Amino acid sequence: MQKIAVMGCSGRMGVEVARAVIATDGVELAGCTEMKGHHAIGSDILALIGAGAGGPAISGNLNDIIDGIDAVIDFTAPEAAMKHFDIAADNGKAIVIGTTGLSAEAMDRIKTRSAEVRCVMAPNMSVGVNLMFKLVSEAARIIGSDYDIEITEIHHNRKKDAPSGTAARLAEICARETGRDIAKDAVYGREGLTGERRKDEIGVMSLRAGDVVGEHTVIFGGTGERLEIAHKAGSRSNFAKGAVLAAKWLADKKPGIYDMQDVLGLK
Repeated sequence: MQKIAVMGCSGRMGVEVARAVIATDGVELAGCTEMKGHHAIGSDILALIGAGAGGPAISGNLNDIIDGIDAVIDFTAPEAAMKHFDIAADNGKAIVIGTTGLSAEAMDRIKTRSAEVRCVMAPNMSVGVNLMFKLVSEAARIIGSDYDIEITEIHHNRKKDAPSGTAARLAEICARETGRDIAKDAVYGREGLTGERRKDEIGVMSLRAGDVVGEHTVIFGGTGERLEIAHKAGSRSNFAKGAVLAAKWLADKKPGIYDMQDVLGLK
């Protein structure tokens, strides 16, 4: 039985992940944390998420529970995620990181420690979104260099980073498959007299409204036709299920930094 700890367990994603762990065979919800000073610390996690009682108490520090777990699932914030990553690496535990908005410095630190830790890191844990990555890669490789590429994403009004990690990954895929330079060719929003669209542009537009869980569309616009590949999430449960699947997948893997494409065998 794999013992899993959920970080940020009282947040929107944390609650979904905790429920997904409980509902998944072969894993156990063995620990959970919240930020220091949070009112939920000390509470029974099962009672908090409406799943009964008798669960582990919510801790304020991963170090306090690290010895009793096998894997960590993190959907928190960039600074907290990096602290949890380092603790997992220091203690030989697996970690799944769904947190987005990590800095270039943080990414470098993760790569530097890749030989010490088993980690799945992905901007989106959804099976459907990861299939979308695969389809967009194929479409961009076949037709993208002759078509305009535009990406739109919409999320709830409390999301802090833009564009979403998923939209950024979609742009990176399109750039890679069409020989474009994401640093030079990505255009994040347009305003004013911008002139004609450059052939190599990859437009990335972010919308924030209401309680939208997440919607992404990649548009390949050609002369006389337009191809759109889209994914719409109706709940966060699909992200949580993917994260638990990733944690289970890591159980017998060698140290390294993986993504959901590895987990799902899409590479």
